[in-house]
Amino acid sequence: MPRGQPDLDKQEWSGECSRCKRNRTDVVIYQNSLKQTLVTSLTTCTTLGGNVSLRIWVGKWVSRKATKTAGDLAALCPPQPRAHPPGAPCTMDSPGYNCFVDRAKMDAAIQDLGPRELSCMELQELKQLARQGYWARSHALRERVYQRLIRDIPCRTVTPDASVYSDIVGKIVGKHSSGSLPLPEFVDNTQVPSYCLNPRGQGAVRKILLCIANQFPDVSFCPALPAVVALLLHYSIDEAECFEKACRILACNDPSRKLIDQSFLAFESSCMTFGDLVNKYCQAAHKLMVAVSEDVLQVYADWQRWLFGELPLNYFARVFDVFLVEGYKVLYRVALAILKFFHKVRAGQPAESDSVKQDIRTFVKDIAKTVSPEKLLEKAFAIRLFSRKEIQLLQMANEKALKQKGITVKQKSVSLSKRQFVHLAVHAENFHSEIVSVKEMRDIWSWVPERFALCQPLLLFSSLQHGYSLTRFYFQCEGHEPTLLLIKTTQKEVCGAYLSTDWSERNKFGGKLGFFGTGECFVFRLQPEVQRYEWVVIKHPELTKPVSLETTTTLSPLCHSASSEPTDRLSPFLAARHFNLPSKTESMFMAGGNDCLIIGGGGGQALYIDGDLNRGRTGHCDTFNNQPLCSENFLITAVEAWGFQDPDTQ
Repeated sequence: MPRGQPDLDKQEWSGECSRCKRNRTDVVIYQNSLKQTLVTSLTTCTTLGGNVSLRIWVGKWVSRKATKTAGDLAALCPPQPRAHPPGAPCTMDSPGYNCFVDRAKMDAAIQDLGPRELSCMELQELKQLARQGYWARSHALRERVYQRLIRDIPCRTVTPDASVYSDIVGKIVGKHSSGSLPLPEFVDNTQVPSYCLNPRGQGAVRKILLCIANQFPDVSFCPALPAVVALLLHYSIDEAECFEKACRILACNDPSRKLIDQSFLAFESSCMTFGDLVNKYCQAAHKLMVAVSEDVLQVYADWQRWLFGELPLNYFARVFDVFLVEGYKVLYRVALAILKFFHKVRAGQPAESDSVKQDIRTFVKDIAKTVSPEKLLEKAFAIRLFSRKEIQLLQMANEKALKQKGITVKQKSVSLSKRQFVHLAVHAENFHSEIVSVKEMRDIWSWVPERFALCQPLLLFSSLQHGYSLTRFYFQCEGHEPTLLLIKTTQKEVCGAYLSTDWSERNKFGGKLGFFGTGECFVFRLQPEVQRYEWVVIKHPELTKPVSLETTTTLSPLCHSASSEPTDRLSPFLAARHFNLPSKTESMFMAGGNDCLIIGGGGGQALYIDGDLNRGRTGHCDTFNNQPLCSENFLITAVEAWGFQDPDTQ
């Protein structure tokens, strides 16, 4: 045993050497054709909250003459030897790419500076190193990091491994050439990204995908998988190892650790969740998308393609580095950053095509002209997103909305007919309001959460029809959630609020004035100028730290709200109890009494309306950190309340 190499127990060595032993031909090639190999040392790192041991092999190249016996061969198996093109010795200046990689393209895409050491660290240290690209310029080190991180993913008891691939690949591929193999239906016509793979490598990706389809019949929609497999193939000794890595990602059974979407329902709800995040964190870009596209959700439905296919290899590999450490939330961050950069470049410039969807794809393909991988990740992590568990609640709420509308599988005739209402819900021929125009209502509709943008506006209350009575207002609105409040003043000013919670919640306070609602509420003005004010915590997350949702609610689909009444609602997204707020003034969303209605509180009220719907006032409040929405004291001309109606129920 070379000096300095740790004396590992036989079980550890046996597990590591199994990959070399499973294919005798590979071992023979390894013994006879390689001139050099790696002598390694083992570094053990604690990660994932201290519960998982991450071991990274690092080392240096030494002469192949050092290994003469089978025992020596076994001792050197862990470094994962590679097959190299003839005449290309494996040295520090010549990275050990495998037989699937186009060497010339790879050298141009990602410069390899050779192995680096990775010292012991906690999770936060590992996250920082991943974000900084510590192993991004060492092909060998990245391979070892991937191997250990993926191996430590908690998986189903029975998860296909490399030996399964060896058993089934011949039967599945048959006599087809790898280049002519069809792709599984679950990739949804997604093309295999080249990622500097040679024809053999691109064919191998197809073979692996077909074998995955054979072993995972429950995976029905997964357009991200071709890109994942193509990347993992770079850092695998053979097809079987790549297959095993991809299977472990798919077979993750940790309910709190989402990796990649595997059904149309999960994919579609992720697109809606991304749209919600754009609406809150990229408002300028969202405004552009609404202005230039007929259906903005169709644009946001492309967000995973930006990452899994359009991004150049060196960018995607950097994203995947962090993704393996931090999880799905990283993907949202990077996609939001891409949209921010696109908006910055696009602002004031003519469109490159008639489709903003295609313009974004082109921008992402050529992103190297605009921003480096480092700047892209820097922008991504400057976005202060909600907690992972809070985003999970939003995702679950979106899934529930899709299930209620029957959108669970991709059906060309059905899904497209349902999707056409997403941002075309306000139809000129059947919409009439005394306060806002069709265009203004469409602008408001673009602000509401995506799961309600699937609906059409339904007039619940109009002061001109139902009279100027707050009691009648409550009667007409109760049983509807959410609602939209519109107010027009005698000075022709227009303002209002999106209210997330049923007005019947006011009855729980025993006749006293009490606040309720969630952080999805927002207030706005339309005339004389358009301005929206969201919950203060969205733009100032430093005001609070998320609390553990386990202490307030479970994340099960059967989860109930905090209400004592029986209900099938999920724990509300952005419920105030999920956050450690400095005071109650940051969560005074909505309140209703017999003699007044209040929206926003703390230091003032965003909106106050009296019981006769005659007078009102507006000012700054802590909950929304807003400016007055109109004249501070105003007389009311008209009040309207709108609900959200499923178009299929009309």
